[in-house]
Amino acid sequence: MVDVEFRVVSDRREGLLLALGQAVIAHGFTLLRQRMAGGEDGVVLTMLVRGPQRNLATLEECVATHRLVSNFEATRPGNTTPDDHPHPHTATPSRCTGTKPCDSHRIEALIPQLTRDYPNVFVPLLELERDLPDAQREQAMRALGERIGAWVQARDFVPVDALSLGDAVRRVALPAMRQIVQAQLHGDALHISDSPFCHRGDSGACCHFLRGMLGGLLGGVHGSPILHVAETRCRNDGADICVFEFHA
Repeated sequence: MVDVEFRVVSDRREGLLLALGQAVIAHGFTLLRQRMAGGEDGVVLTMLVRGPQRNLATLEECVATHRLVSNFEATRPGNTTPDDHPHPHTATPSRCTGTKPCDSHRIEALIPQLTRDYPNVFVPLLELERDLPDAQREQAMRALGERIGAWVQARDFVPVDALSLGDAVRRVALPAMRQIVQAQLHGDALHISDSPFCHRGDSGACCHFLRGMLGGLLGGVHGSPILHVAETRCRNDGADICVFEFHA
């Protein structure tokens, strides 16, 4: 494995970390840390990544030629680590296998990182989603979303226990989701146009984290001791937008 630091300059801040983070993940690398700041030439994003040496050249080419990148530099910190799980015949990132759950310590350790970096949460979430076993992905991502949603609700909004479901969706769920995605309210349904969880290899509705986060944001709504959040349409299934509906 090799550690590399990328320094990227862009004239656009919105979506930069997510777009380049997805490229990092797609090449089998992990984002160890990132820093974004303003510079004389635009937004400067520094990323320390770790991954297989064989994929480094294609990753560097991908980042350097990305439409959001106006300047790119790569440097080696000088540290490499042995590849404990070499993949000599494939560039596909490793997955948890079998029916045993992935290490729950990883998920627990991720929560402080998500709350620290919020709203820039999608890169580590996409890495986690990639590594989860298929049979456990939905449940794990939804449960994590519920915890982050409950944290956002407590941090940023009034308690929902005195609000009706409709008021809670308008006054809490909609503004909270707009912190991380493009969201609109149409009637009683929430529409999201840019979920990063779509078109990643799975079939069916796949925005499990967002569904769980909505449940966490709205947990305890007055008169709704049990709230059901359903993703009734998903871009992953060919719809033009992801739609979430709420039922007490």
